[in-house]
Amino acid sequence: MPKLYEYFGLIILFYSNEHEPVHVHCKYQGKESKAEIIYKDGKFVEIIISDIQGKEPLDTKNKKKFKKLVEKFREDIVRKWIDFFVYNVSINCETIIKKI
Repeated sequence: MPKLYEYFGLIILFYSNEHEPVHVHCKYQGKESKAEIIYKDGKFVEIIISDIQGKEPLDTKNKKKFKKLVEKFREDIVRKWIDFFVYNVSINCETIIKKI
């Protein structure tokens, strides 16, 4: 379960057995939501934030922070997805200390 980022208490990660579309999970104080990064014909379309079945979702404030982070780092997230799931490269967690 590679952790990608820590951002003011938010933990952004992949689960080891993920599926497409490219997406990341965000955990915060026992709550969790996910963000799908949607591409069509090789072009970025949108980011969709959704709840995880059986988990309490992030509150509105943290969902907004999560979405902003994914918007800012989406190309890096896609690169890390390919590195981890295609090339089996380990991912190092980054701590983000500047507000996005």
